[in-house]
Amino acid sequence: MTVGEILRLAGSALGALGGLLVFIEFFQTPNYVSYNREWDDYEIEMSPREVEQYTWIGRAGGLLVGVGFALLFVGTLVG
Repeated sequence: MTVGEILRLAGSALGALGGLLVFIEFFQTPNYVSYNREWDDYEIEMSPREVEQYTWIGRAGGLLVGVGFALLFVGTLVG
């Protein structure tokens, strides 16, 4: 295997892992939404200081996707 092939394979693997993490991020319930089973209703309680829109899972996934694309690009240039 050449260096270019190794970089492309590593980029593909990191991109796939990052994509999986971003996918998991999309299906998380935000911390300001709660579900009440008794009334079959969703409740939204928001305070601007307490809202966390994204978690570290999504941030790490986005970073891995970016690194994966960079490795694919470098691998293509190298070999």
